[in-house]
Amino acid sequence: MAIDKTNAARLLDKAKIRYELIPYEVDESDLSAIHVAEQLKEPVERVFKTLVLKGDKSGYFVCVIPGAEELDLKKAAKISGNKKCEMIPMKELLPTTGYIRGACSPIGMKKHFPTYIHETCNDFDRIYVSAGKRGLQLYLNTQELIEEVGATVGHLIL
Repeated sequence: MAIDKTNAARLLDKAKIRYELIPYEVDESDLSAIHVAEQLKEPVERVFKTLVLKGDKSGYFVCVIPGAEELDLKKAAKISGNKKCEMIPMKELLPTTGYIRGACSPIGMKKHFPTYIHETCNDFDRIYVSAGKRGLQLYLNTQELIEEVGATVGHLIL
């Protein structure tokens, strides 16, 4: 079965970054990264979720964290140079990023936002992130992802 390439995949092609597009079964009632990891039969620590936040100074920014973890807003604010920050309201996600909930990729948002990836990404040569469409993950080299999105690696979780 042919898999339609997403915008994120096309951008990786353009940057000559190798990746795999891995389909999984979507459960509309459970869009969690834990469900995705179960579907992929991979440890959830390797499946990263993409969260979009708004800081009081920087405006929008992106945090990419292990799927089962919870973002520490104080750490996210500190690393991004904000006093405080919050998750953006769901209704702002599509107009801001071009992506919907459960399919937000750190690659290929409408605009480039500062991006921060939790340090455990370095425990793996390759990690999973959303390909920008529900039911599809990108499996790619961690360092190449960091370079492609210009990410800062740091401690982001509780």
